[in-house]
Amino acid sequence: MTSKYLQLETTSNFITKIQWFLCIGLFSFLVLNYPHIPEWQYGSFFKINGFTLLIWTLVTFFSALISSFGKNYLKGFRYHASFMTLSLGFIMSIMLFVMTNHMILLIAFWLLMGYFMSRLIGVDAAWGEAKEASKLALKYFLISSLFLSIAVFLLAYQTQDFTLNGMISKVNQIPYSITVISGICIIISAIIQSAIYPFHRWLLSAMTAPTPASALMHAGFVNGSGILLALFSTVLFTSNTLIILFIIGGFTAIIAQFTKLIQVNVKQKLACSTIAQMGFMIMQCGLGFFNAAIVHLILHGFYKAYLFLSSGENIAHSEPQSPTNITIKPLQAIAVLIYSAIGAVLFIYLTGKSFDVNSSIFLTLIVAITVGQLTYNIVKEPSLSILQKSILPPILFISGMATYALMYNGVTVLMNDMPMVHVPTSVSYLEITFGLIFLIGFFIMKLGIYRKHPWIYVKLLNISQPNKKTVLMYKS
Repeated sequence: MTSKYLQLETTSNFITKIQWFLCIGLFSFLVLNYPHIPEWQYGSFFKINGFTLLIWTLVTFFSALISSFGKNYLKGFRYHASFMTLSLGFIMSIMLFVMTNHMILLIAFWLLMGYFMSRLIGVDAAWGEAKEASKLALKYFLISSLFLSIAVFLLAYQTQDFTLNGMISKVNQIPYSITVISGICIIISAIIQSAIYPFHRWLLSAMTAPTPASALMHAGFVNGSGILLALFSTVLFTSNTLIILFIIGGFTAIIAQFTKLIQVNVKQKLACSTIAQMGFMIMQCGLGFFNAAIVHLILHGFYKAYLFLSSGENIAHSEPQSPTNITIKPLQAIAVLIYSAIGAVLFIYLTGKSFDVNSSIFLTLIVAITVGQLTYNIVKEPSLSILQKSILPPILFISGMATYALMYNGVTVLMNDMPMVHVPTSVSYLEITFGLIFLIGFFIMKLGIYRKHPWIYVKLLNISQPNKKTVLMYKS
C-alpha cells in the first residue's frame, strides 16, 4: 500500500511539473511574440492563433495550480488517481476544443468537456449523492451538446462547409430564419453549461465534488460558454439574438446575487456567486463585447480559484454577522457620486471606448456603480482618517482600472483575427428598460429591502436549492 501511494505521489509530482512547464512556456511565447502572434493551421481540423494560446496559458496555469494544491489536499483519498486522470482528460478536452476548426470535432470536444466534468463531480464513487449529482450534470451537458449539434449541422448544411472559418465567412448567405434558430440553439447550449437560470441546478448540486474539482469547475468549465459565444459571435450578430443574451444574463446576475445573500453554506454561496458572475459575462456578450467577456472569464477564474482553494480557511475564521443598514451622510454621498463619475470617465478613456450612446454605456454604468460601492465602503470606515478616505478611493480604482485596461487591450489584440468580438450596438428602448430594472434590482439588494418581505426570501431560498436527490438521500 505504501509503494502504491509513493508511486501515485511521484506521478502527481511529474504531471504537476509538466503543467507548470507548459504554462510558463506558453506565457513566455505570448509575451515574446506580442502583438504579432504567428498562426498555424493543420488542414481543416485544427488552428492555433493568439486566442488559442491565451486560453491554453490560462488552462495550464489553473490546472497546475489546482494540481499543486490537490497533492496535499487529496493525499490518502481513495479516488486520488481517478481525480488526476479525469482532471488531465478535462484539461486536454478544453485545449483541443479551443484549437479545433472542424465542427464534428468541436461538438465532440464540447461533449467530452462535459463528460469529464460530470465524472469529476461524482469522483467519489462510494457516495450516493455524488453519483446522483454526476448523473444530473451529465444530463444537462448532453442537452447542451444536443443544442450545439443542431446549430452546427443547420449552419453546415446551409453553407456546405464543416469548418468554423468557412461557416462564419458564409453566414450572410444563410436564410435569416435558419440563422435565428442556430443562434438560439447556440445560446441555449452556452447558458446550460454556464448554469444560467433556469439551468442552474446542476451547479448547485455539484458541491459533492472535492474542493480542487470545484475550483477547476468554477474557474474553468463554466467559463467555457464565453469561449463558445466568442467563436460564434458572427452568427449571434447576424441573427439579432444578442438581446436574448443581454436580458437572460442580466436577470441571472441580479437573482443569483440575491440568492447568494441568504446562503449559509460556503460552497453554495460560492456557487451562487459564480452563477451571478456568469450572468454578467453573458450580459457582456449580449452587449457585443465578447472581448470584455473573455477578460471577465480570466479575472473570474483567478478570483474563484482562490476563493475555493481558501474556503476551508474562511470557514475557520468566519463568524455570524448581523446585516448592516446602509446609511450615508450628504458629504459622503457627494464623494461617492464624484468618484463614480471620475471612474466612469477613466474607464472610457483607458479602454478606448467612445462617449457615444451605444451598448458600452451599460458597462460604464456598472463600473460607476462598482467605484461608488468601493468609495462608500471606504468613507464609512471609522478607523480611517479624512485624508485617507479622500486618497484611498482614487488610488484603488485607478490602479484597478489600469490593470483591467491593460488586460482588456491585450486580449483585444490577441482576438483581432476573430470577426465581431468588439462591436458596440445601438441602444434600444428594450435595453434601456431592462437597464433600469437591473439598476432598481441592484439597489433593492444593497438596501436590504427584500428582508422586509418574507415571501421573497422563501422564493429565493427555493430557487437556490440543489436537486433533492443530491442531498441526504443515501444516509447509512
